[in-house]
Amino acid sequence: MQDEVLASIQASSARRWTGVGMLATVGALVIYVAIASPPDLGWQIFLFVVGIGAFWLSHHMWHSTQDRIELTSTDLRTSSGQVICKVEEVETVDRGVFAFKPSNGFIIKTRTAGSFDWFPGLWWRVGRRIGIGGMTAAAETKFMSEILTGLLAERS
Repeated sequence: MQDEVLASIQASSARRWTGVGMLATVGALVIYVAIASPPDLGWQIFLFVVGIGAFWLSHHMWHSTQDRIELTSTDLRTSSGQVICKVEEVETVDRGVFAFKPSNGFIIKTRTAGSFDWFPGLWWRVGRRIGIGGMTAAAETKFMSEILTGLLAERS
């Protein structure tokens, strides 16, 4: 059965609340500093931009971590149906200590480059590299990377 989910990853609600709460707090503190003790106009504008950016990032992170990543025998996708990559496109899976990867996650290198995608706390894609992880549990991402590595071994 090709649509059978072999492994799935999702952010726990505690991690979501903590991460989004920290970013919103940073945004609130930076805007408070810009209002309470205003520096020069240029710096005050900079602080407002950083504060609004932190609020925007927390909003984007909240919505992106509502999704879940699923691995089937044919593709890696989100529960909303967006295909991250096909298993046949995967070249390597790296979860090493010195790999440029998300926290508690792993990196996938594909054969072809894809579009830039960024779902903070869950996954990102830049060119041929896909980072899986962030606000996810280390055990879930390790299990998914091992299953994906096994699928690659079967293919070759």
